[in-house]
Parts: sequence; structure tokens; C-alpha cells
Amino acid sequence: MDWYAFKEWLEAVTWLDMDALHIHAGILLQLLAALLLRRSLQSPWPWLIVLAATLANEAYDLRYETWPDPERARQFAEGAKDLVNTMLIPSLLLLVARFAPRLLTGRGRPGEAERQADR
Repeated sequence: MDWYAFKEWLEAVTWLDMDALHIHAGILLQLLAALLLRRSLQSPWPWLIVLAATLANEAYDLRYETWPDPERARQFAEGAKDLVNTMLIPSLLLLVARFAPRLLTGRGRPGEAERQADR
């Protein structure tokens, strides 16, 4: 089974369309990469792995399935949509983890140290 057939099989067995699969795959790959690399989501490495995998997948799709010339621009637009769908939440997770980590952990809220000292 080639990669394209695997993706079609996954779409059939999960009852999710390809757009939803891109979203789920991006999140799962980022979390798996962070786990395997032993890095937090603050690190750009898990995000970069998702980006590399996404670009490789879209390059494969462009080579595997070539649309006729009048439709070629639409094929590139579909690839761009897939890139956005896959990278949006991993990008948000990276930015929140780096610049507003307390949104994820609940630690370090303003005034918390003062409340602890008053007890």
C-alpha cells in the first residue's frame, strides 16, 4: 500500500475527511515529536518536524496526482489549504507555550506569589 492509498484508507476507516485528518495529524505529530525528542512545546523542534512532514506530504501529493493545466492552480490552492490546516494548531501551541505558558500550566499567575506569602 502506497502513502496515498494509506491516506484514503485512513479517511475511510475514521469517517473523517482529509481536512480533519490534516488537523489531527498536525497536533498528534507535534505531541509525538515533543515526546520522542524530550522537548517541550516551547521548543521549535517539534513544530519544525510537523512542518517538514507537511511539506513532504504536499510535495508527494503534487507528484502523485497531477491535475490538468486549467486546474493546476486549484491543486496548489488545495495544497496551501492543507498546509494551513495542518500547521495552524501546532503554530498556536508553539506560540502559547513560548510566550504565554501560564495559559497551559496555570502556574505563575499574577499576584499568586503575594497570595502564597500572605498565608
